[in-house]
Amino acid sequence: MASLSGKVALITGAASGLGRASALLLAEQGARIAAADLNAEAGEATVAQIAAAGGEAAFFPLDVVDEDGWTATVTGVIERFGKLDVLVNNAGIELVQSIPETSFEEWRRVMDVNLDGVFLGIKAAIQGMRQSGGGSIVNISSVAGINGFSRQAAYCASKGGVRLLTKSAAVECAEGGLNIRVNSVHPGVIDTPMYQAFFDGMDEQSAKAAEERFTALHPIGHVGASDDVAQCVLFLASDASKFVTGSEMVVDGGLTAR
Repeated sequence: MASLSGKVALITGAASGLGRASALLLAEQGARIAAADLNAEAGEATVAQIAAAGGEAAFFPLDVVDEDGWTATVTGVIERFGKLDVLVNNAGIELVQSIPETSFEEWRRVMDVNLDGVFLGIKAAIQGMRQSGGGSIVNISSVAGINGFSRQAAYCASKGGVRLLTKSAAVECAEGGLNIRVNSVHPGVIDTPMYQAFFDGMDEQSAKAAEERFTALHPIGHVGASDDVAQCVLFLASDASKFVTGSEMVVDGGLTAR
């Protein structure tokens, strides 16, 4: 059973979508949750939802591209909860745009959040987990980190970077005797606020056609739900996956199987 009883989990992007779903599920399975996000109001709502269900959580404001912010957050989590066992690097942004249309500033922003933010999280978590005797780091990548998709060059590059950063960190932590496992999760299209925002401004017919295109990508016949990804995060965060490190868990309804 994937229990997290007694463990402390720090989750970035916990204010909504995959981050909130992961925070709720990990709390349900016994973890005390440090919910980190730039959106304080929505982050506090995640904490309130966990508390209402009988769990324990606290909100930490965090910009994942701020190294000093990462250090302060990990320090704060250890001061608040006594240790750090799990980090879920979930915060991310998407850019759907052709390469000629993409400015270097836009390219760098995607890299900053999606890749540099994960690097900074891993770096800070290693220091914190050393004090706790080990732990598990779960990095949220994407099927776009495995396959290439048109008009998503920056996103694909950033998520591909997360994929191999994960493997390198896993080997380093294992060979260094740190007792820290590092794995990545690669969702397909998941029904989150980010997904729903794609349909903003579309008329009903266009939105329906776009939704059908997304659905057709997945042999299973539908897009995923946030909980589909959260269940995989739970497994990798827990001792049920104690022999799993450097792996990439694909959660995509068969999208990459074609």
